[in-house]
Amino acid sequence: MDVLMTGTYGRCGTAVIDHLHEDDAYDFTYFNRSDRPSDHPYGGYDTVIGDVSDYNALREAAKDQDAMIHMAAYPYTDGTWEDIFEPNIIGMYNALEAAREAEIESFVFLSTNHVMGGYEDEFAPDIYYPGHSLVINHRDPVRPDSFYGMSKAYGEDMGRYYVEAYDYPKRFYALRVCSVRMPEYDHPHGDAERAVDEGEIERGGPEYEETVARMKGMWQSRRDFAHQIECCLQDSSVEFGIFSGVSNNQRRWYGLEHARSQIGYHPQDDGEKLDSPTE
Repeated sequence: MDVLMTGTYGRCGTAVIDHLHEDDAYDFTYFNRSDRPSDHPYGGYDTVIGDVSDYNALREAAKDQDAMIHMAAYPYTDGTWEDIFEPNIIGMYNALEAAREAEIESFVFLSTNHVMGGYEDEFAPDIYYPGHSLVINHRDPVRPDSFYGMSKAYGEDMGRYYVEAYDYPKRFYALRVCSVRMPEYDHPHGDAERAVDEGEIERGGPEYEETVARMKGMWQSRRDFAHQIECCLQDSSVEFGIFSGVSNNQRRWYGLEHARSQIGYHPQDDGEKLDSPTE
């Protein structure tokens, strides 16, 4: 399967590289705004240099592809409308248009938990701890917490429009990714440890403990994320689907039943089972 992946060298794209690049079932084309030097951990891959706001560059890269994984975006909740407009709004339109014109069958869209972030804003920090009853699924009303979250909700709606209005793409998968991290912080303690490393908080303090508690619900390990991507690439039954991107964490508040039943996503990891950053 020939797969075009945009936004290659972020946290999620590199997880795909780590777990699927060597798989003979896939031939990836990487599309990114910049390359990485040869001595970089993710250097040395053939990369099409381009911006998703440039339709012609994206359309050229989409030639002869079977699937597109669209990850390129402005990814921060403090972003302004000006920050997100070209990469997230125009970029999404360009990606879907390129997929339509290139007759790409499957479109996997990196959405975000921030489409539903209003629920966390309302119920935190109680939902960070065992015993809460909140479970969010694909049927619940969207509650974006930012322009970023709003732009991803727009992307989901645009994906539905394209698969229902046009012949291509034939399948659209929106993954509401919770918390995927780079390899050194791929752990439910990862966010807290990064904050310690950057001098923002002290290990063992109340901020540290609350950050760990949140990640024990929100963590999606890199191998679980790559597995979910592969579930989408291998599926041929879904026309349009929205799926939670999270590991099998006991205290998660994003439901997994829909992803399990529709695309066969069976995550291996559970943040509850890792009690220290060295495990």
